[in-house]
Amino acid sequence: MRLYPTKQDLKFRKKQIIVTAVAIVVIGVVWFILTRKPAPEPEYPVVCVEPAGKQDVEIYGDYVGRIRAQQFVEVRARVEGFLEQMKFEEGTYVNRGQVLFVINQDQYKAKADKARAQLKKDEATARKAERDLERIRPLYEQNAASQLDLDNAIAAYETAVASVGMSQADLDQAEQELGYTIVTSPISGHISERHVDLGTLVGTGAQSLLATIVKSDTVLVDFSMTALDYLRSKERNVNIGQQDTTRSWQPTVTITLADNSVYPYKGLVDFAEPQVNPETGTFSVRAEMANPNHVLLPGQFTKVRLLLDVMENATVVPQKALIQEKGASYIYVMRRDSVVERRYIEVSAEFGNNMVVERGLVPGEMVVTEGVNKLSPGVKVTIARPEDFVKPEGVDDKDSE
Repeated sequence: MRLYPTKQDLKFRKKQIIVTAVAIVVIGVVWFILTRKPAPEPEYPVVCVEPAGKQDVEIYGDYVGRIRAQQFVEVRARVEGFLEQMKFEEGTYVNRGQVLFVINQDQYKAKADKARAQLKKDEATARKAERDLERIRPLYEQNAASQLDLDNAIAAYETAVASVGMSQADLDQAEQELGYTIVTSPISGHISERHVDLGTLVGTGAQSLLATIVKSDTVLVDFSMTALDYLRSKERNVNIGQQDTTRSWQPTVTITLADNSVYPYKGLVDFAEPQVNPETGTFSVRAEMANPNHVLLPGQFTKVRLLLDVMENATVVPQKALIQEKGASYIYVMRRDSVVERRYIEVSAEFGNNMVVERGLVPGEMVVTEGVNKLSPGVKVTIARPEDFVKPEGVDDKDSE
């Protein structure tokens, strides 16, 4: 029996140890691979982006306006007399030429009859003077009448003709005054209540105003614009109050009624005051607007919205994407590699929740609209859905941070 291992035994044991060690290493490597945690991926800021838009932008100005009737006519008595009849219902619509009032006609009929009789008398005298002149003229040519007789006949005839002319003028005036006793409507429109009662002595003095008529099928809207509005319109080559057939649009006016409803008809600016009021710094503007149903009443105030300009094919971005810093405006634009860059832009008009970009951006470029407070130039971002940025009710920006 051997007490010591042989060389072969030692060699075999050595192989066993090596195999065991290799197995342990392999098992350890496999265990490490299977149990190790993957290295964390870098976290990128989550943002929302949308392409810069391109559209026609309408620029409006809001003002306070007042409705005015297109025509406001005072019906007055042109002759003196007692008011006898009223031939209309107060507050109703009257037509042009419709009889409204009748003033006592007795004295004016008598005056016209007298003038007519005087005219007939003068015409008869003129005819006699003409016949006398026709008889004397051949006698004078035959030396049977003197020059004095001829001169007297001519003078008598010319005087008679002049008297006829004066009488005709008196008759015309008398008939005109008689016609003034029938007071008719000068325009079509709604008439007010009468200002004098029947039986009142009316005339050309203080009691001449009988009623007023308002034509409001079309109304005028008066409002004021500032000198700054004028300068801005000139910069856009828009002349307020002047029609320009080369434009695809016109400065239309929309008004809001007292119940905050929008009036269905639009008006068109047809006049602008050529000078600025030095006391207020504004100038008056007028628009004409249809009023077929007489919804607009002269004298009422209303909100006026005027189309100042239409910027065609303008580049627009959401207002929330804009960042103001030291008088400059910039946005973050995402490149194709998902890296953002700071882009300084020049903006002009604001409409709704959007801004018009004059320079620095091209339509279609991807603009960051949410998550801009997490960004810096050159940062890579992750795009999220817009609804991921909807804040719960009652949570402000500080709480969300």
